[in-house]
Amino acid sequence: MVSRRALLRAGAAVSLAGLGAACSGEPAGSKAVSALWCWPGGLSEKVVADAVTTYASRTDLRPAIFTGDYLSQMWPPLEKGSGVPAIAGIKGEDIASLLPRADRFVDLNSLGAQDLAGTYLPWKMQQGSTIDGQQIGLPIDIGPTAMFYRSDIFGRAGLPTEPDAVTALMPTWEKYLDAGEKLHKALPGVHWLRNGAEIFSTAIGQARQRFVDESNHFIGDQQHVRDAWKIAVELIERGLSAGISPDEHEAWAAALTAGKLATETGAAWHSADIEEDAPAQIGLWRVAAGPAAGANTGGSFLAIPAAGAGHELSFEIIKWLLSVDNQARNFTDAALFPAAPAAYTMSALTEPDTYFGGQVTVGVFGASAEKLQRAYEAPSDAGIEKLYLKELDVVEKGGRTGDQGWSAAVTAARTYAVSQGVN
Repeated sequence: MVSRRALLRAGAAVSLAGLGAACSGEPAGSKAVSALWCWPGGLSEKVVADAVTTYASRTDLRPAIFTGDYLSQMWPPLEKGSGVPAIAGIKGEDIASLLPRADRFVDLNSLGAQDLAGTYLPWKMQQGSTIDGQQIGLPIDIGPTAMFYRSDIFGRAGLPTEPDAVTALMPTWEKYLDAGEKLHKALPGVHWLRNGAEIFSTAIGQARQRFVDESNHFIGDQQHVRDAWKIAVELIERGLSAGISPDEHEAWAAALTAGKLATETGAAWHSADIEEDAPAQIGLWRVAAGPAAGANTGGSFLAIPAAGAGHELSFEIIKWLLSVDNQARNFTDAALFPAAPAAYTMSALTEPDTYFGGQVTVGVFGASAEKLQRAYEAPSDAGIEKLYLKELDVVEKGGRTGDQGWSAAVTAARTYAVSQGVN
C-alpha cells in the first residue's frame, strides 16, 4: 500500500523537466542553487524548512517533491549525468537496484561518512553500501516492523488488550493465526488482516536470506521462502483475510474506518497511514511485537549524485538533516523512525502517543530494529518479490490454490531472475 503521509511542503513541488540547470548548482543571482529531490513524506517538512534557513547564506536550497513513481523520474537524469540535484533521496526498496550503478553517486566515505558509522544501525549503513565498501547513502529512517491492533476489538473477542500480553499470546505466526480464528468466530464481521501479502513480506524480512544469495544464485524456491508463502496462504485458507489487494487503498481505508480489520502488520511509518485514514479511532489502536518484529520495510537514504556540484556542502547539509536531533524530529513530524539508536531515548520519541492510547511505541519498534539482522538484497530483489505478491493476490481471489500459486510464483520469479543476470 502506498504511504499516505503528509506531503512535504518545505519547497515548491516542481516537475522533473522544470528543474533544469538549477539542479546542477548553476548560479541563481549571486548564490548557487542546491536542489534536494525527494517524495511526499520522505522528510519532515519542518526539518527541511529549517535547513533552507540554516544554509541560506551559502546556497539556495530548493526541495523538489515528486509524486508517482519516484525512481522512474529520478534515475534518467542520473544515468545521463546532467540536470541532477545536489542531493537525491533514495527509497529503501530501490537502493539495492542502484548499488550496481555506484558510479553515478559520490562515495560518501570520501567525504567522511565512515566517521558516522557508529551513529546509525550497522545493518542500515550496510544496506546503503556496495560489496566493495562504497557508501552510497546515509539513512533517513528505517522501517522496523511490529503488529498494530485494535484493543477494543480484541477485548470484545475475549483476547488480551495490553501489548505485552498480546505478544505473549501470539509470539509465532501460527499462534497469531490461532488468535485470529478465535476473534473471527467471536466477531464474524471482522477480518484478522487485510491480505496474505502483508504476512509474506514481513516473514521474508525476518529471514536471514531473501530470493538471491551473495553468490548470485536464485534461492526463491528454498524453505525460508516456502515457509513465508505457507503462512500467508494459511491466513487465506482459514478465512481470516479481508482479501484486499495491496494497491486497493480505498478499500483498505473503508474497512479500517468501519472497524472491519483487527490487525495490521507493518513498519513504524505505517502508524501515520492508520492515523490519517482512521482519525476517529484515536485511543483504540495499540502496537505489540507479536510475530511481526525483527523485519524492516522501507527506510530511505540521502545520496549525492556524482554529476552534481558542491559535494562537500551537500554532505554537510545531509549530515545536518540526518543528525540525531533531526532524526527525532523526523519521527515527530512525519513518523519516520530514526536509524540512529541514540534518538530512541529522546523526548520526541518517548512521549506517550495519544492516538495509540498513550502507549510509548518506540520501545516496540526500537527492540524490533535492534533484533533485525541484515539479509543480502540483490538488485533484482524487489522485482522478484513483486511476482510472489502478484501470485498471492491470485490465490486471494480464488484463481489458484496455494500450491498452484507457489509453483507459478517460483517459475515466474526464476525466469525474471535469470533475465536480470541471476544464475
